[in-house]
Amino acid sequence: MSKDLMNKSDYYYDLPKEYIAQTPMIPRDACKMLCVEKNNPFNYSDKIFSGIYDMLKPGDVLVMNNSKVLPARLYGTKVPTGAACEFLMLKQFEQDVWECAVHPGKRLQKGHVVSFGDGVLKGEIIDVLDNGDRKVKFTYDTQTLFEALDIVGKLPLPHYITEELKDSSLYQTEYAKILGSAAAPTAGLHFTKDLMKRLEDKGVIIAYITLHVGIGTFRPVKSENILEHEMHSEWFEISKETAEIISKAKEEGRRVISVGTTSTRTLEACYSKFGDVRACSMDTNIFIYPGYKFGVIDGLITNFHLPESTLIMLVSAFAGYENTMAAYKHAVENKYRFYSFGDAMFIY
Repeated sequence: MSKDLMNKSDYYYDLPKEYIAQTPMIPRDACKMLCVEKNNPFNYSDKIFSGIYDMLKPGDVLVMNNSKVLPARLYGTKVPTGAACEFLMLKQFEQDVWECAVHPGKRLQKGHVVSFGDGVLKGEIIDVLDNGDRKVKFTYDTQTLFEALDIVGKLPLPHYITEELKDSSLYQTEYAKILGSAAAPTAGLHFTKDLMKRLEDKGVIIAYITLHVGIGTFRPVKSENILEHEMHSEWFEISKETAEIISKAKEEGRRVISVGTTSTRTLEACYSKFGDVRACSMDTNIFIYPGYKFGVIDGLITNFHLPESTLIMLVSAFAGYENTMAAYKHAVENKYRFYSFGDAMFIY
């Protein structure tokens, strides 16, 4: 292990493929939950996620990302040749103009048009970006772009999920509201409406932020020195109501518990810029790895992430590197389910 933990290989762990969850747990809160104490390393307890009810206290604030996944994967044909094409919508530049990853890239250049769903939706490539993605202007026969996407689009499941999802709602959180993500904030998939109501009845406060998850969350760290990794940028918004809830909790010494790495990045990006949590909306490319000093969160509910990913680096920054890697080893040995549809970890 390197002393400064700046090597990508420090964050590698061996995972048998059969532990990668291919389908979601039903009911959502019946998955396993590994409880990890920040200040008492290597002391793990195995629970069921519904047991989070007993782990949370009145006055705790749960911060959830209410972004909703777009049906952003599009299969169409090039006009007029009829050649098969695939688009993945990544980020909105302005109304109806999006950054898209396209395939096959060599055959899709500026000025080319692709038709989706027999012309219900069309995309014209108006620029080729430096990173190889395309800037695409969409036109449609429906009233809005989102209505067209509902007709022709598919949810962009991560590459490691190879089974078809028969019910697309299972890849949305129960509280998903604001369309814009290319991937689900998966830590929130474990919450049922009934569990959330029980928590609120107990006195747990639920506050919402919005961060639109980009597909960059799945892009691997390629450089061995993690400081050379170019972090993807994502848009987030914190409302005045949420900022006030969190600020009051911090003043009164109550816990702020982030549901997922996206909520964590939102809160910490705001704190890093302003020194507190306030109403704001902006892009962030914050990269959190060991050595980072957290300013907001006191607890984290998260899934088990890919080896050598920026997400396991974030978890290592919060729980401690050795504590995190030992917890992952415990999860593998106890046959936890990993990644987007997998089990949960509660770090407190």
